[in-house]
Amino acid sequence: MKSHSAPNQSLYQSLTDKLPRFLSRALRQTASLPSLPAVVMQVLEIARAPNASLKEYAGVIEHDPALTARLIAVANTAHHVRSPNPAITSLEATQRLGTDATLATVLSFALFKDEQTSDIALPTWQRAIASAAIASQLAQKCCPERLGQVFTAALLQDIGILALQLAYPEEAATLYTQRDLSHMELAKEERQRFGCDHTLIGAWLAAKWGLPESLVQMIDESHDTVFTDDPVALCVRFSGPLADAWLSPNAPQSFSTLLFELSSAQSEHVALLESLFHRMHQQIELLSDLLKLAVPLPIDSQAVLSEAKQLLFQHALAISARLEAQQQRFHKLEQQHDALLEHSRLDPLTQLANRAWLEEQLKERFAKCRQKKRTMSVVFIDLDHFKTLNDRYGHRVGDEVLQCFGKALLALVDASDVAGRYGGEEFLIIMPDETAQSALRLAQRIMTLLEKEAMAYHDTKPLYITVSIGIACLSDGVFESEHELIAAADQSMYYIKRSGRSGVSIYGQ
Repeated sequence: MKSHSAPNQSLYQSLTDKLPRFLSRALRQTASLPSLPAVVMQVLEIARAPNASLKEYAGVIEHDPALTARLIAVANTAHHVRSPNPAITSLEATQRLGTDATLATVLSFALFKDEQTSDIALPTWQRAIASAAIASQLAQKCCPERLGQVFTAALLQDIGILALQLAYPEEAATLYTQRDLSHMELAKEERQRFGCDHTLIGAWLAAKWGLPESLVQMIDESHDTVFTDDPVALCVRFSGPLADAWLSPNAPQSFSTLLFELSSAQSEHVALLESLFHRMHQQIELLSDLLKLAVPLPIDSQAVLSEAKQLLFQHALAISARLEAQQQRFHKLEQQHDALLEHSRLDPLTQLANRAWLEEQLKERFAKCRQKKRTMSVVFIDLDHFKTLNDRYGHRVGDEVLQCFGKALLALVDASDVAGRYGGEEFLIIMPDETAQSALRLAQRIMTLLEKEAMAYHDTKPLYITVSIGIACLSDGVFESEHELIAAADQSMYYIKRSGRSGVSIYGQ
């Protein structure tokens, strides 16, 4: 049989290089790190074989008298006695215990010492036991051919905590006695204090023992996300959070939280959890007895799961209510944002588009028309003699004229057009896909309206105004930019100004 007592030097070195230098040095200088004797390594080698027999296990174990005695003693406990005749050989003991219990006994004999019942070691091993029991149940459903490897990886996933305790006893005592921290929060604290968490240290230790690379990798990745397509990784990674929930002082609340996290992502994991839930306690109790560890008092799995589901339902209702409230707040903020955005685009006096928005729209539409070889017209409007009107009647009347003219423009332009105040008494209309003749018809409607309707009143006397209008069409010239198009319309408008005002001029005609 091939021995794995010597580590894979390449794997061991790569993990050593991943460790912070100070931590690597401290771990290598710690003489009392957990270790595995040769007989355990041989048992693990057998466990990796797909068709390993209990006879092979017994054949290796019987070479270690102390381990054989421990195995027979465990097999003859109340949990395993199926006949009045006690087990007296290694083979009889392994046949009575089965594969998982035999592995647990071997590993506990090698790693768990009676003196390791400290405030750190005890909860660490309790979690390891629960994790191994759960992983074993999961593997029976997901990957029965890898059950032994899954069981071993789950049992050893937190071995790095014990290594940290031995290398840094004072820091470990401070960290691991914080009962209010979750396991993942502890891992985060480890990364802050030591530069890595216990999974990397556990993998390094497993490589140092000479465990196979696949098992080392499983320990290293044991705390990664449970949302994976790899059934072997799923069993190991799922076992830790489930063990935490089982060992929690408030198991229903913990399971409810776990159910919520799983149901929000992958429903098949919820079904998997429920299918094995009722067998957890028996398996955990069995392994606890093998390792001579106390576990929390037995819990009613049916009642715990029922209460967890009720809490999950209440949690879902609370989440739904919060989401609805958040959506309402978001909708209100969205409305406020739209109002502010609209306000930022409008001229406050006329409620037409302001100059900044006009120029932004003109630039965007000019580029689009050029790109798609479409036409566009702009209409430049200047109110005639507006300064004289202001001087004669006052600025209040002038503002009234501007407001009334703005309303008139909004009533006359199409929905696809953009009408705005360009500055002072100047107005601009952007008309996408319209020719100069279409713009001329709009200009004529504006002038006809102004002939019929007063734009203001002074002492009940109606005040009528005229306008000078210039039109420029993209199709009627070579315009390199939107600024040149406006300049052309402005030039046409000034032609009307110089010709006596109150008229329309088209650029190029």
